[in-house]
Amino acid sequence: MSENGSLLALLKEHFGFDSFLPLQEEIIADSLAGRDVFALLPTGGGKSLCFQLPALARPGLTVVVSPLIALMKDQVDALRAAGVQAAFLNSSLDAREMQARGQALNSGEYRILYVAPERVMMPGFLDALLRWNVSLIAVDEAHCVSEWGHDFRPEYRQLASLREQMPQVPLMALTATATERVRSDIVRYLKLRDPACHVGSFNRPNLTYRVVPKQGPYSQVLDFVRARPNESGIVYCHSRRGAESLAERLSDDGVKALPYHAGLTPLERTRNQETFARDDVPVICATIAFGMGINKPNVRFVLHYDLPRSVENYYQETGRAGRDGLPSECLLLFSNSDAVKYLRFLDEITDPHEREVTRKKLDEMVWCAESAGCRRRELLAYFGEEYANENCGACDNCLFPRKTFDGTALAEKFLGALLGIKQKSGFSVGAGHVAEVLLGSTNEKITRWRHDQLSEHGSGKERNRKQWAELGRELVRQGILRRDEERFNVLEVTDEGRAVLAGRGQVMLPEAVEATAKATRVRLECDETLFERLRALRKRLADERDVPAYVVFSDVALRQMAREYPSNEREFSRISGVGATKLREFSALFLREIAEHLGSNERLQFTASRPAEGMRSEPRSGRGRLGDSPASTLRQFRAGRSPEEIARERGFVLGTIMSHLVLAAEAGEDIDLTRFLTSEQGTEIEEAFRTAGWQNIVGARERIGGRYSYELLRIYRATRLAKTATVATQSLPAGAAARSRAVLRAAAVVPLFP
Repeated sequence: MSENGSLLALLKEHFGFDSFLPLQEEIIADSLAGRDVFALLPTGGGKSLCFQLPALARPGLTVVVSPLIALMKDQVDALRAAGVQAAFLNSSLDAREMQARGQALNSGEYRILYVAPERVMMPGFLDALLRWNVSLIAVDEAHCVSEWGHDFRPEYRQLASLREQMPQVPLMALTATATERVRSDIVRYLKLRDPACHVGSFNRPNLTYRVVPKQGPYSQVLDFVRARPNESGIVYCHSRRGAESLAERLSDDGVKALPYHAGLTPLERTRNQETFARDDVPVICATIAFGMGINKPNVRFVLHYDLPRSVENYYQETGRAGRDGLPSECLLLFSNSDAVKYLRFLDEITDPHEREVTRKKLDEMVWCAESAGCRRRELLAYFGEEYANENCGACDNCLFPRKTFDGTALAEKFLGALLGIKQKSGFSVGAGHVAEVLLGSTNEKITRWRHDQLSEHGSGKERNRKQWAELGRELVRQGILRRDEERFNVLEVTDEGRAVLAGRGQVMLPEAVEATAKATRVRLECDETLFERLRALRKRLADERDVPAYVVFSDVALRQMAREYPSNEREFSRISGVGATKLREFSALFLREIAEHLGSNERLQFTASRPAEGMRSEPRSGRGRLGDSPASTLRQFRAGRSPEEIARERGFVLGTIMSHLVLAAEAGEDIDLTRFLTSEQGTEIEEAFRTAGWQNIVGARERIGGRYSYELLRIYRATRLAKTATVATQSLPAGAAARSRAVLRAAAVVPLFP
């Protein structure tokens, strides 16, 4: 068998996947060739597999340096469930267990060992490594080595001694987020030798990004989590007290929540994290002490109650949502007062360089939060990646573009004040000082520099200080102003700005954002009733084994089961994540649950769709001829009965009947939409789809205020696309029409309500 074939066999046997995710195969090949490797893959991109699979493909021990003790147990539990001999060494073990594992390591019983960086530096540990036939050292969360990373840890820099003590052992450095500066630090401080560098895309297409004004934040959080009663989520808070208070208030209001922060005892932190990981509590309210490398794949939302300290923090924390590749939400409650509050703490930082780094990171985060542009595009640009599409279809600014207004007069007032200050004093100032002048302030700085004598003094009282400061940042964003980073972010007028003052340019400004968070909940379509049954079975099995539920199966696997209804071991083995060990241990139980469900419930059909990002094997489409039950519904509908009448007559809920009509429309059957919609309503839906995109049914529904059901919108879309394809191909030969249909269905140019 070729090396590639051998790796694929190991991948399927132990991890249940039929193919690699992007860059995994190349990283593994370079590692097996003995090279040092730098690997940057997005959260959910499969970093762990890059060192786990080589550990199974060659003799020796793979040592994984990981920063969190709580994560080690989860990783090891998952590996053991996959039939891999793995262990960890940390302070949670008593002396007897530590000794037993040491003896097993001396005997070569383990393939993978997890340790914290502090343990690597303990006296005698390096000597032990020399006895254990180490074949690879993998440094996870490697950005911790850089002060420009979001979680700098000085002990990580000491890991360079591994290269000196074990020069023949290759190193692998892995991270999910790193700017060019951080990447350079990782290579330098870990002393990687001519490393093979693999940088994946930072894009997380399954995540939706939203920023809303922070107004009544507790009510905003409560409404958000109540709308997602069975979903796991993380709410990030700035302070320990904030995390404690929020968790307590949510619990008092009927939402199970626990806090997590560095002020809890190690036992409390471990207990709360495990309770969350095992789906016993859906919400964890945490400071940034929580979650680096968290292995819980089914976190469906991350909500920032307070402003993250940096774009790196924001990216890393939002990245803990949707690690299984299923659609997930990221919501930031933004108030510029949070940034002002953080700035007050800068004076407590004695090191000028550290203070400068912290201030710059905060400015960049505020810049991103206030932007009216595509959030995905700006987030990727921060890490040096270009996003090709104009509209990502999955952020608030793309789904609901902000209206603009002519702000030329406001811009001229701001620019005039800034130039007046410079002419009067010979130096420029920042946006805050310009705002004070426009508001007519007589504070000490204003009077000392006689800026109260400027004609612009007091001319801008129609706006408040916050609004003028925001305007200054927007003018920088548009290139009308330039920030001088080396002089404490003072502002200079650009040539474009002078053109505006000369009456040769117009400035369009975005309107304020609404404070309500619109929902964008999307799921991989499946039999939701069966999915809940399978979730309950998974929870019971996980509790019996004292492991988190995702160690048994991911949500991706359960949704695929609830979509494809496997009926034997051969079909079950095709489910994503089903390897040899899990097939042997769990297939009979899950197959029986599926069979029992089908004994009393109808087998649903699903249209083909793009698989979730985390689903490696293609789900089989349920689409074919229309099933007996939907066909019966269609006949009665065409005979003149309403969906409500059909539901009563057949003993179904209305949603089932509407789903039958959706299936019929998507199978190409003609559905008379005039029985549901007036011409004006059809035009309204048409415009919503045109704006949001024909694949974005959630965005279309939100654009029309949720006034129509998802089923009705699906019927409209399917009928619309089918009609377009028919009209566009009716004059073509049969073969050409068939080949063109996939492209033509996306074009959708034939109106249904002429």
